Amino acid sequence: MAGHGEAVTPLGLGATVRLFSRLKIRLVGGNLRGDVVHQIAFIISLVVAFCLAVLGFFLMSLLRFAPADVARDVGICVFFLFFVGWALIPLLTSFGVDDTLDPVKLALLPLRTRQLAAGMFTASAIGAWPIASLIVSAGAIVGVGVGVGVGVGGVLVGIIAVLLQFGLCLVTSRLLTTGLSGALRSRRGRDLLAVSAVLIVLLAQLSNLIVNRGLAGDPRAMLSAVAGALRWTPPGLAAHAIADGNLVALLDLVVLAVVVLAIGWLWITLLRRALITGDASTQAGSVRRSRGGGLARFLPDGQIAAVVSKELKYFRRDPRGRIQWFRAIVVTVILAISLTGGSGDGGPVGSYTVIMPACLGAIMVGWQSCNAFGVDGRSMWMNAVAYGTVRELRTDFAGRHLAVSVVAVPLLAVLSVAAGVLAGVPSWSLPAMCTAWGLLGTALGVGAVTSVVLPYTTPDRLNAFTGVAPGQGLLAFAGAVAAMLGSGALILPVLIPVVLGFTWVSVLAVAYGVLIAWAGRRVAGSIGFARFPEILGAVTRPT
Repeated sequence: MAGHGEAVTPLGLGATVRLFSRLKIRLVGGNLRGDVVHQIAFIISLVVAFCLAVLGFFLMSLLRFAPADVARDVGICVFFLFFVGWALIPLLTSFGVDDTLDPVKLALLPLRTRQLAAGMFTASAIGAWPIASLIVSAGAIVGVGVGVGVGVGGVLVGIIAVLLQFGLCLVTSRLLTTGLSGALRSRRGRDLLAVSAVLIVLLAQLSNLIVNRGLAGDPRAMLSAVAGALRWTPPGLAAHAIADGNLVALLDLVVLAVVVLAIGWLWITLLRRALITGDASTQAGSVRRSRGGGLARFLPDGQIAAVVSKELKYFRRDPRGRIQWFRAIVVTVILAISLTGGSGDGGPVGSYTVIMPACLGAIMVGWQSCNAFGVDGRSMWMNAVAYGTVRELRTDFAGRHLAVSVVAVPLLAVLSVAAGVLAGVPSWSLPAMCTAWGLLGTALGVGAVTSVVLPYTTPDRLNAFTGVAPGQGLLAFAGAVAAMLGSGALILPVLIPVVLGFTWVSVLAVAYGVLIAWAGRRVAGSIGFARFPEILGAVTRPT
């Protein structure tokens, strides 16, 4: 095993870097081979990354027209945000973006730990999005460095600073993913990370709420205060060195280089430990005897009762299911608090502050149904064998929708009442509740169709935020966007009159949602029964 040195390849670091570069390119190419949908998604991803890189470089270069202190402060904040993004995004996706993020998958390679670290570092730097972030960071040389009048030496200092900033982001990302790789494979670790991340997002909204409440001061003074606090962070040292562009800036670069080397050394140490530590996720867990979900007891024996029982168990046991419900609650509460301060007179403004959070909660819950078969994975072959008619597949969808409704209907009722109380117009809670229920039914119907048209694999052993296998991220994004836009468009005939004050229309929203859900199940059943082999192949791709 790597790290012990029993079977060590004589490859040097240069050869290892070239080897991992080819392996990364082969990995990307293998995910695209023979799959038109993934090829299109990859091309779109490249185009989006290129456009954002060009736009980001252009916006950063515009800082040259701002005052020197403003350009420096903006550069410090942008570099720090890039650093935080590189640290958190791989954790939230938990190896879902890149297989080379998982050290255990590389443990059997006959390489020393330092060689493996060099290869992993190289692999993490190859890709459209890492290159795009490097290009945007390079825009600071033009906007922050050249804008303050530095000479050729200052430009060289800026280039070194950008490269050190990029290296800092890479090694920090690798350090965190390697250090937490063991925890991310355990259920408790994934749950803890999921809840912590949502709470961080909630805390991040406090500043937004302060601004909305009118408690913020001069924006320029706030920018200066934030940049002053971040100036002594490693990203702040890089941005400040670009702004200085003189010999004094070399001291910042030396300190930054020492920090990068220290983090790299710590990463290699954790990598060596991870390579010789057993994977706890492969250990057998205890299995408790279960007699089925509580609702299934009240349903007649049959397919619907079995599907409802299975889905409710998924909601309870799967970390990704729990975090989706938790995230819907948190986002709805945040939006309800952010929109408070309306007129409170029950007019359109007051109704908007109540209906909008409730409908957002409904659409976030409905997102869970836009890839209904993904969580089944390889076990879906039993459905393909057992379901001999279109009617049985439609019944399966009906059971899934019923299981979601059992949890979502009372949850949306509570959220609607909370939104009405926070907005100061509790009389709008009932119309918001009925509208949210109608939107939930609409989202379930649309999600049934997207489940059979755009299915994708849900990985088995990733964290609570990862619902996509490597290489299928854009496909999942397309399915979510299609479900959101389709649900939003179909609910407009009911939503618009309710927002305008015709509250009696909200009573029709529930029946309307039930009708759309029924129609979605019929369409999805007909399409899905004919595409069972394709759906089975899509949800069982290797991860």
